[in-house]
Amino acid sequence: MFERFTEAARAVVKGAVAHAERQDADSVTDEHLLLALLDLEGTPSAAAFAALGISSRRASMESALAEARRRGGLTRADTDALAGIGIDVTEIVSKIEAAHGTGALAGDRPAKRRRSGHRPFTRPAKDALEKSLRVALGRGDRHIGDEHLLLALAARPGVVADVLAEHGATHGALERAMSAPDGDARAS
Repeated sequence: MFERFTEAARAVVKGAVAHAERQDADSVTDEHLLLALLDLEGTPSAAAFAALGISSRRASMESALAEARRRGGLTRADTDALAGIGIDVTEIVSKIEAAHGTGALAGDRPAKRRRSGHRPFTRPAKDALEKSLRVALGRGDRHIGDEHLLLALAARPGVVADVLAEHGATHGALERAMSAPDGDARAS
């Protein structure tokens, strides 16, 4: 599969590993893939982000990802569902952090040192990479580019798709942005 990756898609994978290393994370997550996509310039995903006004909102996206980590990785849908049965996630997080410190649910513990030096990809990150192949095939493309990785992240239920959607980058909006003739999704 990786032989089909474009140079930009390979840069996303390498960038995700670099983000995980900088954060001293145990593994490479789908969040790291998104952060690496946000680093790109001059690519289809960068053009889609620019068309949707995402490029200038990176700090807001990072903050939303951090808040989701603080909630233990629960999505907005998870939080709403729990609220529907009377469970206040914000209150639970506050109580846990009061007892165990800020970010106790985030799983931000130092990475285990590995002999090989690599960080494994989490199942959601692997799933996003695999889904990017299906996205590329569905679009009739013979390569897997950064745009396919972005669409795969937006299509998979989870925190990353939630954060993208909160910032106006739903799967549909991204599709429109990437297919707009002048690169301006707002025209459609």
